[in-house]
Amino acid sequence: MAEIRNFRILRHLRSDTTSHLIRFRRGRLTQSGRGLAFWFHPMSTSVAEIPIDDRELPFLYHGRSHDFQDVTIQGTIAFRVVDPEKLAQRVDFTIGLATGALLHQPHEKLGALVTELAQQFTWEYLTQTELASILESGFDAIRGRIEAGLAADRGILEMGIEIVSVRVGAIRPEPETEKALQIPVREAIQQRADQASFERRALAVEKERAIQENELQNQIELARREELLITQRGQNGRRQATETSEADQIETVARANRIGVEAQAEANRIERVEQAKVAAERDRMEIYRDFPAERLVALAVQKLAGKLERIEHVNITPDLFGGMLTQLVRAGTERLEAGEE
Repeated sequence: MAEIRNFRILRHLRSDTTSHLIRFRRGRLTQSGRGLAFWFHPMSTSVAEIPIDDRELPFLYHGRSHDFQDVTIQGTIAFRVVDPEKLAQRVDFTIGLATGALLHQPHEKLGALVTELAQQFTWEYLTQTELASILESGFDAIRGRIEAGLAADRGILEMGIEIVSVRVGAIRPEPETEKALQIPVREAIQQRADQASFERRALAVEKERAIQENELQNQIELARREELLITQRGQNGRRQATETSEADQIETVARANRIGVEAQAEANRIERVEQAKVAAERDRMEIYRDFPAERLVALAVQKLAGKLERIEHVNITPDLFGGMLTQLVRAGTERLEAGEE
């Protein structure tokens, strides 16, 4: 909005850069441009202010599709003024010279013109298209129809307006129709969910079967390895037993040989001892062979007396005592004779 200051009989006007001012003095165009500032006399001047920035115009259309279904379309149209002088000739943008405010409502008039044209293009598309196609691809189709229709409209071009963009935010049927349309989709989604659930269960069963088969294969492999281990242990045990038996046999043979050698040595030693004893006994017998019987008896008695600890009684017959006494006397006689010689 233009800013106007009052200085007695003169006034000063200053506008923004997004506004285009058209100044008339006594019915003649004297000045036109954006962001102007000037002094003027209110009694002979009139000013029009046209905004040249982008304007957004929301819309909400209710229509009926080719298959007689009510549809609501919501969106926004963005436009801007490219020829303010043309627009000022078609729409009154005069401002009050005391306040700078618009005297009329040109924006409402301009918005109504644009929205009604867009609504016409939208209804033309709706009446030619069924509801399913509208819901499936209606956003691009409706946007294209509105853009093409407004861009080619002669009235819009003569007013100096340019359509910047068209956005379609929502396309909605009646609540009952929307619910009816959602049922097949929901059923399809539920079927896909069930199918996914079945596939997941089948996959789980398949994985479980694979796991069990893998475990069975592992058990079979373990059993096979255990069998090989038992066989190897049996072979090792037999080999160990064989080697132990052979070692024991060798040790037994060696022990038998050693015992035989020791026995032979002991036998030889005993034989030599016995031979020595026999030789000694033979020599002793040779010595005793020429002894008289009485002397032998005396020696035997003497030896026997040395072996006995105590003698209870001794029986001596006269024959034995006589012979012994005779022998003693003879021995004494021989010893005396030997001493005299």
